[in-house]
Amino acid sequence: MRNWLKFVMTLVSALALMLVIRTLAFSVHTISGNGLLPLYQDGDQLLVNRCSYGLRIEGNGLLPYSRLWRQPVKKGDIVAFTISDGSTEGICIARCQGVPGDTILTNKGVLVIPGLKTCADADYYWLEAINQQNPIDSRHLGFIHERNIMGRVMTVLFNRYHLSPLSPQP
Repeated sequence: MRNWLKFVMTLVSALALMLVIRTLAFSVHTISGNGLLPLYQDGDQLLVNRCSYGLRIEGNGLLPYSRLWRQPVKKGDIVAFTISDGSTEGICIARCQGVPGDTILTNKGVLVIPGLKTCADADYYWLEAINQQNPIDSRHLGFIHERNIMGRVMTVLFNRYHLSPLSPQP
């Protein structure tokens, strides 16, 4: 009886530890569609480091939002961020093009620094989609608050439709 209980306690502990690591440190997200070509394709499983910019403390109304060991998002980082603007909800992937303190001007989809709009307010970033045809980025949503940035995209784990991330697309 005791061996059985030790086995169950070990299994429960391992599952709890896995849940904590997955929730706080890493998450996996699937790309739907080809809006991120050529870098990512339909079916790619992306590993996102949720601690890359600090440990997020959500609070959910009980505590204010904050990040422990906060690190700034750098220009060029590919990040996963959440959106909920009423018409669109979900997780998006984009490249950081403007950080707090930058000024920007968009001219027919081209990012020019310096310019007119400003990211000078702390915690706001300008994120542009990897594929210019992708409609969900700062050109359409405006500045993205730091609290919406989940973390930095680390790598492609695998593709659901191909055996490896390096397999050619049909």
